[in-house]
Amino acid sequence: MITREEALKFLNEKVENKNIIKHMLAAEVLMRALALKLKTHSPAGGSNVKTGEEINEDEWAIAGLLHDGDYCPEVSAERQGVQISQWLKEKGYEIPENVVYTMAAHNHATGVKPQSLMDWALFCADPLTGLIVTTALVMPDKKLASVKPESIIKKLADPSFARGTRREDLKMCEKKLAISLQEFVKIGLESMQKISQELGL
Repeated sequence: MITREEALKFLNEKVENKNIIKHMLAAEVLMRALALKLKTHSPAGGSNVKTGEEINEDEWAIAGLLHDGDYCPEVSAERQGVQISQWLKEKGYEIPENVVYTMAAHNHATGVKPQSLMDWALFCADPLTGLIVTTALVMPDKKLASVKPESIIKKLADPSFARGTRREDLKMCEKKLAISLQEFVKIGLESMQKISQELGL
């Protein structure tokens, strides 16, 4: 499988908008945190992992890191999340098919529907990272350290804030991942706070 170093090298060469790279770094750490959460326990106790479905933290993280690597004017909305895998394969990188599917399924426009836990994790995590960043930017010091989970929940309830946020997709965490909205937001915020320097927040 493509390594993190190879993925970052590819992204830095291909993606001009550095804010998109920061978004993908946030998605990477959140996906890894979600993999660990779902691997170990759920609110009801026990594991959320279905029979025959294994969680590979590295696959979850790489899906988060690469998912918007084709977000650019030259790629149509219908291909965003799909083209990235084609580019990487053309470069000779090995991308697991479940990662290919997860990246395609995060974007409504592709028509690919989320099915696995990894698919749903990225589908829900994608809008959360943006909401957390936007919340940080309205703090007096514009720092993630100043953001509290309650602040994000409050902003989520205000449809006039960060209008582009796919709120209903984010809330699917409860039904599809068996993680409460409050816990999901907390996991997202804490994971992003750990890389605040890389995110410039």
